[in-house]
Amino acid sequence: MSRSIKDWIAENRISEVECLVPDMNGVIRGKVWPANKFIDSVKNDSLRMPSSVFSVTVTGEYADEEKDSKSYSDPDVSLHPDPETLCVAPGFKTPTAFVFADAHYKGGGGPFEIAPRHVLKKVIALYEEKGWQPVIAPELEFYLTQQNHDPDLPLVPPPGRTGRAETAPQPYGLEAINEYEDLIEEIYEYAEAASLHLDTMIHEAGTAQLEINFNHGDPVHLCDQVIIFKRIVRQVALKNGVYATFMAKPMENQPGSAMHIHISMVEKESGKNLFGAGPKNLKPLFRHFVGGLQKLLPEVAPLFAPNVNSFRRMRPSFSAPINLQWGYDNRSCGLRVPITDAQNTRVETRVPGADANPYLAAAAALVCGYIGMRDDIEPAPMVEGNAYLHDRTLPRNLDDALDRMLKCEPVIELLGERFVHAFHLIKADELRAYEGVISSWERDHLLLKV
Repeated sequence: MSRSIKDWIAENRISEVECLVPDMNGVIRGKVWPANKFIDSVKNDSLRMPSSVFSVTVTGEYADEEKDSKSYSDPDVSLHPDPETLCVAPGFKTPTAFVFADAHYKGGGGPFEIAPRHVLKKVIALYEEKGWQPVIAPELEFYLTQQNHDPDLPLVPPPGRTGRAETAPQPYGLEAINEYEDLIEEIYEYAEAASLHLDTMIHEAGTAQLEINFNHGDPVHLCDQVIIFKRIVRQVALKNGVYATFMAKPMENQPGSAMHIHISMVEKESGKNLFGAGPKNLKPLFRHFVGGLQKLLPEVAPLFAPNVNSFRRMRPSFSAPINLQWGYDNRSCGLRVPITDAQNTRVETRVPGADANPYLAAAAALVCGYIGMRDDIEPAPMVEGNAYLHDRTLPRNLDDALDRMLKCEPVIELLGERFVHAFHLIKADELRAYEGVISSWERDHLLLKV
């Protein structure tokens, strides 16, 4: 066995290995093995997991079809660990490692086509055929809240070092972020141990809302890092007696939490940026990429806004886009173009929520941009000023979004019909479960009045 697994485990004195398999919602599924057994299982290709993990809804049910006999027999998939993702798992008493694993059909049958990590790799392969290499940098927002054991009660900010909770917006507030200094330092310590490539953390506009920026790099690698970062933040928050949530809209009178994704593209051989020729000098390839985003992203919204709650975030008064207008350095646009030099020319898609599966949010943007470049789709004119004054082009709710996605043939063709069908089954099941819930709003306003 190569050094990348066996020797790495020995050098880092690892006792246990957690095999991470992100499901359709970006929830980590997997198994934990003693290190020696894990190494033997990799040798023997005997790492297995039921294929049904890719059919689990966020409520813990299985989105199966009665006529699909395979879903009920639930055959195993073979897990192929990615050696490049091996990292120390911080916070465990027993020396533990994380490794991401790709699901394959048993017996060398190739990748399991509905696995989100594979879906993103499939999109990147389209770029590689052209000699292109997409580069992304996510910006991930999240809230710290007091622990809440009753889901009927609203979330509230936690007290900081002063013993007081925030009551007003503090965007970029240094004193505000210092309220959580101990927790933030521990997050950075855990992230360094796990070899995450973080840039800066800031205080966002919401009360106890923070944002972390990741350094730019390979899309699959960055999505892996987002998954691990979320896990680390939740662990550290609990250790410090608070919750950390990546819900898109956890509090009704506060801004939502986004996962903005900066996207650029370089020539694979030379590393030269293919989008820009200088400040405000955009190449046709970039214009077509944006054209593809504008035309197709609204049609595949569930891939970046996957939950009922996701659409509560998309409200103009809370700094979230409602359309795919584009403009220079304009944060009211769904597509912001930072003013920079040629090598750093990029577009920031501001539509994904922090609740999105990062692999699918990135895949959605990259496949729509790819179709735009392939088909020479021209974008609408850039806007100046308030993009919220333009018509809404993003769906208003998950029901509408799912209907539109099933009709988006160009994207379905490239992502795969089986993946889109499986994803839709899960989201339709979750929507039905939500529609069966009676909300506190209904009890408050209808119980004694109608």
